[in-house]
Amino acid sequence: MNILKIDNVSFSYDKEKLVLKNINANFKTGIIYGIFGRSGAGKTTLLSLLAGLETPSSGIISYKDQDISKINNDKYRSTNMGIVFQSFNLLPHLTALENVILSMNISNIKINDKEKKALALTLLKKVGLDETKAKRKVLQLSGGEQQRVSIARALSYDAEIILADEPTGNLDRDTEEDIINLLTKLAHEENKCVIIISHSEYVKKASDKVYFLANGNLKEAQ
Repeated sequence: MNILKIDNVSFSYDKEKLVLKNINANFKTGIIYGIFGRSGAGKTTLLSLLAGLETPSSGIISYKDQDISKINNDKYRSTNMGIVFQSFNLLPHLTALENVILSMNISNIKINDKEKKALALTLLKKVGLDETKAKRKVLQLSGGEQQRVSIARALSYDAEIILADEPTGNLDRDTEEDIINLLTKLAHEENKCVIIISHSEYVKKASDKVYFLANGNLKEAQ
C-alpha cells in the first residue's frame, strides 16, 4: 500500500526559481528508499515537504490518500512520522532515556510513566544501547550511540514512516554500516517505510529503491 505519495509537486522559495519541478513518487511500507543528489539539489527541501514542514507551491503530498496540508501537521509529525537528523537533534541536558520519554510525552502516547520508561528502555535496547548507556547524558555517548538514541526516539510512538536526513554523515564507516543495517531491519522486519536522504554509496547499495534529484527533477534509478 502507498503510505506516502508525491503527485506533481513543485516548490519554490522565492517564486522565481523552482527547486522542485512537477515531481512524482510513491512510497510503500516494508521498503527502504534512498534519495541522492548533489548538494543544493533540493534533497532536504523534499524531506521538509514530506514531513509537512514546508507546503508545495503546487501539487499534493498525500499520507494514506489524505492531503497532508489538510491535516494537523503537529499530530502528523508526532504520531505518523519519525525524523532522524544528521546532527541527532537530541536535548543534551537529558539522558538517552529521557530524550525518548520526552518524545512519547509530545506524541501523547496513552501509557503511564512506568510503562513509558519500560518501553523506552526496550527501544534503546533494540537499537543496541543497554540500560547503563540509556541513563547517560547524550553528550557522554559517541556519535553512533547518539544516532541510535535518535532512531529509538523516532520509534517511540510506533511511527510508520522514518525520514532520515544524512543519518550517517557524521559517522565512521563501521558505525554507518551499523546504523543503515538498523534502518534496513526496520523496513524489512517491522514493515516501516524508511526514506533516507544521503550521499553515501553504502546507503545506495542498501536501498531497495533509489531516486536521484537533479535540476529539480526526481527520477528513479533503473
